[in-house]
Amino acid sequence: MEQAVGTKLYSCMDGTVSFLAFKGAGGYTLTVKNGNISVSFCHISPNFLVKKGDKVKKGQHIANVGPKNVYGVKNNPYKDSKGNPTNGATTGSHLHLTIRKDGKAVNPLSFFDF
Repeated sequence: MEQAVGTKLYSCMDGTVSFLAFKGAGGYTLTVKNGNISVSFCHISPNFLVKKGDKVKKGQHIANVGPKNVYGVKNNPYKDSKGNPTNGATTGSHLHLTIRKDGKAVNPLSFFDF
């Protein structure tokens, strides 16, 4: 589902920013780690709000949904139909969220209060 560029993204747990960079198909990616749990936010804005090593709190605004097109990423193989570089393997702005426990992807719905 396409999300508006700039939509605020909030950490779903306390933790430490363990990764923050362009990461292949995920485009600009931010990962928060706490023990054996990691949460990755992909296709985020390259205008980072936190930095690697920062401690973050659950509910903290940590990033924004990024644009479809990003420029200046060395060796970025991802392009749109017009040949412009994209924020990873994407056809539009959106969030790709992955939660891993012990390195294995798990159902993210079990981590949210509804």
